[in-house]
Amino acid sequence: MQDLCLLPAHELTRRLRRREISATDLLQHHLDRMARLNPAINAVVVTQPEVALARARAADEALARGEVWGPLHGLPMTVKESFDVPGLPTTWGLEAFRDNLATRHAVAVQRLLNAGAVVYGKTNVPAALADWQSFNPIYGTCGNPWDTSRTPGGSSGGASAALAAGLTPLELGSDIGSSIRNPAHYCGVWGHKPTWGVVPLEGHQLPGDVCPDSTDIAVAGPLARSAHDLTLALDVLASPLTVFGPLGRTPAVWRDHGLPARQLRVAVMTDDAQAPVDASVRRAMEDLVDFLQRSGVQVSTDARPIKSEDAWRLYIPLVRSALAGHMSEAEFADALQRAEAGPGGPTDFPRLHWRSLTMTHRDWLRLDEERHALRQQWAAFFEHWDVLIQPVAATAAFPHDQQGFRWERFIQVNGQPQAHTTQLFWAGYSGQFGLPSTAVPIGQSPEGLPIGAQLIAAPFADPVSLRLARWLETEYRGFVAPPMALA
Repeated sequence: MQDLCLLPAHELTRRLRRREISATDLLQHHLDRMARLNPAINAVVVTQPEVALARARAADEALARGEVWGPLHGLPMTVKESFDVPGLPTTWGLEAFRDNLATRHAVAVQRLLNAGAVVYGKTNVPAALADWQSFNPIYGTCGNPWDTSRTPGGSSGGASAALAAGLTPLELGSDIGSSIRNPAHYCGVWGHKPTWGVVPLEGHQLPGDVCPDSTDIAVAGPLARSAHDLTLALDVLASPLTVFGPLGRTPAVWRDHGLPARQLRVAVMTDDAQAPVDASVRRAMEDLVDFLQRSGVQVSTDARPIKSEDAWRLYIPLVRSALAGHMSEAEFADALQRAEAGPGGPTDFPRLHWRSLTMTHRDWLRLDEERHALRQQWAAFFEHWDVLIQPVAATAAFPHDQQGFRWERFIQVNGQPQAHTTQLFWAGYSGQFGLPSTAVPIGQSPEGLPIGAQLIAAPFADPVSLRLARWLETEYRGFVAPPMALA
């Protein structure tokens, strides 16, 4: 049964439908496993075992009558703490919202339930979902199951840690600054950041937030131990496929030419001067390039859609301004004061951070116009290439560091200090344009830590990056469990 807890979701749903295992037993084994392993990593932070057990029993009874609720019938799972589940807290790790209990399901959670899922708990996050670590004053620190002294990533850090440790077979995360892709990379699992707008964000919000679906750059998407599970989950989360636009939600259509993975045209960036990556990550990327070329895939290591300096110059102002509407009046006043008094010039990260949070609408419009021009360059790129593969971050998972602002913390890259925030380059290069990106494991560092890559496709071409991810899982690298998950 321990091995069952490490199987992919699509295999578990197959066994459930065949009644080789009951939903009740599968949930109980996950609960037992959580009780044994979770104290060491603190990934699952709130649970509703009685509610989940009642639903699992109902799923078994329905299946005995020949009723199938959907493709996730009876599957136990968890969701990121930031999504509403009735009766459970939604705090985003912020003390001010410690007592905020949800009264209805987030739309994405409801879609999972409508497909038959059994949600038994919620997973850890950084405060305000604003870090590539997952620690906060409500729930404490989440550790990486590969090495608990290191971060599992963020902001969907608890989600990826729980997946890697076998505490859940499927997760629901969110991403505005690589919050799905980064934890998947650090924990050795899969994650999909969908095209902007195709998965509803309603219910992924704190009291006072009016319309999370309109938040620039932010998306919701699945994480799993298999690329096949990402496809399974996205079919649920994005059905019916719609996109949030000026007139609200309107129908959308996936873009998919149906080519086999071997026939895709793939460009690869293994490194960049704007955010240098460690030699261990670069080697893993180069090994992947070698595999693709040996497999007959058309590969370019030179083709680029946009200039790196343009992507970096726009992303930080755009992503910070996207979050400004969620600030309280006191927080905004403090940001204004810091923007005016902060040290350094216009490219100094702290000043850029505070000024971006407080920029005028006129300044934002100018940036958005520049972004539109770069979107046209991306469109021209995708006429010749189907997927761009990039690193997710500069290094494998780094040791916990919870002191000061993010830009005051450093990691070691090729023996040199690099600010944590520099790695946001790899989040924003594609993220600010709303492009789909699938994070996949591709290797391990010399310390034995997972290394991943992100597969970036054109808008609404999610099926293309997912197809390449499924092929790589089968032909190149599948899920590798951390030692603690096998104990």
